[in-house]
Amino acid sequence: MEKHPLHLKNPALQTSPEVQRAVEREEQKTGEKVPNDPAERIEAYMDRLENIFLNPDERKRERNLEMFRDKIYDALIIKRENFPDSYFELQKRIARERGQAVEEIPENVREQMMDVAIEDQKASLDAWMDYLTSDDAVYPAWFKYFVWRNVTKLSQFDKERGEFKKRTDSTVAPYPDIYREPLAQIADIYEKIKADNKNLKEPEIREAFSKKFPNLYAELISKSLAASMENREEIRGEWVKYEQGRDGDAEKLFQSLEGKGTGWCTAGHSTAQTQIESGDFYVYYTNDASGEPAQPRLAIRMDGDNRIGEVRGILPHQGVEPVMQEALDGKLQEFGGEADAYRKKSEDMRMLTALEKKRENDESFTKDDLVLLYEINGTIEGFGYQKDPRINELRQGRNSEEDMLVIFECTREQIAHVPSQISENTKAYVGQLEPGIFQKLPENLEHVYTSFPEKKIRRENVEIGGKSAEQLISEMEAAGINISDYAKSMLKNREFVPGKSPEEATLIRLTVADLGFKSNATTDQIYERAQILGLELCPADTGPNYRLKYRNQPLNEWIYMGMKQITDSGGFPFVFGLERSDGGLWLHGYWARPGSEWYPDGRFVFRLRKSES
Repeated sequence: MEKHPLHLKNPALQTSPEVQRAVEREEQKTGEKVPNDPAERIEAYMDRLENIFLNPDERKRERNLEMFRDKIYDALIIKRENFPDSYFELQKRIARERGQAVEEIPENVREQMMDVAIEDQKASLDAWMDYLTSDDAVYPAWFKYFVWRNVTKLSQFDKERGEFKKRTDSTVAPYPDIYREPLAQIADIYEKIKADNKNLKEPEIREAFSKKFPNLYAELISKSLAASMENREEIRGEWVKYEQGRDGDAEKLFQSLEGKGTGWCTAGHSTAQTQIESGDFYVYYTNDASGEPAQPRLAIRMDGDNRIGEVRGILPHQGVEPVMQEALDGKLQEFGGEADAYRKKSEDMRMLTALEKKRENDESFTKDDLVLLYEINGTIEGFGYQKDPRINELRQGRNSEEDMLVIFECTREQIAHVPSQISENTKAYVGQLEPGIFQKLPENLEHVYTSFPEKKIRRENVEIGGKSAEQLISEMEAAGINISDYAKSMLKNREFVPGKSPEEATLIRLTVADLGFKSNATTDQIYERAQILGLELCPADTGPNYRLKYRNQPLNEWIYMGMKQITDSGGFPFVFGLERSDGGLWLHGYWARPGSEWYPDGRFVFRLRKSES
């Protein structure tokens, strides 16, 4: 039997404990022995992963994904020993073309190059995992798994040749980008093939279809990219509403998007039907050459009667084109308070566009411009699935040291970089965190970074204590905050003991990397390091109280509370987690064993330990 691609990437995988457990579960379920063949054993493991990652319970899906992410990396990310010499030769050639005289690449630089390539592969896999386990991917579970199995065999899409490069164990490139519209079209094509071949069993159809996937996906991507470039200069048009439950609207919506290159998964027949079932759907069509509104440029999907599920444009990653902001803003006015979060995104995009024009005209940036660009007071939010690339483009070439002086309205001497430079006149601290650092920083110091501008340490005061679990639940429900089942069980646990009297707690929010860890760290390691820096664990009721205060949380941000774990009925230790998704604000319960590992970009909140003096 042909070796499974995961076996090629990681020969030890087939003998690993997780694969062995999956094999045993398969044998118990079917009553049949799984052959002692690498491909068969890994196939059983992949089937197990399907059940884990495509669990219908969203909270369980997210928890499972975090638990297995490292194992997926281990199976699919290139190993250092497999980096080909040709990769480093290419880097030398690129350097020479830039005018740099490079004969040999030092070992430490080679290590850095490998680090970057590995992180790029992880990011591309993360994008696929997050998309396929999200509610935005409105496909059957088997299709999500089918797509995952196929895209993990491919490298990047070659737009000039219109094809995918194949992956090997020495492929350095990231995994393919996500093209949502072609995926939706593939789901439709599969349904048609199934209808035309009723004499074949579904596993046989899927196996045959898998062989066609790379070429079919490439062909549909090429068509989508070509169609998306037509008549983009026209912005006049009109909005059309497709109503939930109205006969024929799903079909009309699908036909209006077919072949138009929007990049939306709604351009698939089955996904259009699914999305119309969950709420009304609005599309803004700009005029074609004959003056007819025919080119879709904006979409607003409703989730239920009066809640916006998502807003999408046709830029890469479904961002909204700057020229379409006015049309979008006008429509958002119709949705009242429900559209507040989206109006904030629209204003962010409008201001970013203004900065872009300033740069084109060689105009100086004001303090307010720089505060926005460097995200001093909050994250710049857009409508796409990824951060707006203009942010980094605008920052490139700027002198951040000079910009800091304008933003913080200070001199160079008022920015401390090591604790010994801290004084009563310090306006900002930009440097590594050292033992006891938070007791040395002035209480009114707002600007603390481990590196500027991306690594800001957030500090804020929250009132805790004086409220029972029932009161906290009631207040969160009244505020429209979602509480997961795990969080509710924590709130009702006898180990959840709120403070008797109200008090003000100073909270410090930072990442695992800010604490000094360059790679993953365990819960115990993180807690120990926080204590050394002058922080302490948050009281049990800090999480729900912080959830009530932190209403402007950026979309898709996760924060974990540094707290003494609360055990569930099965003895598993949990901490509270705060998230904002398309479904709103959430209070979660998250598994946090002493040895559980957390990524360097994981965000934690601890309480500032009061100075003994």
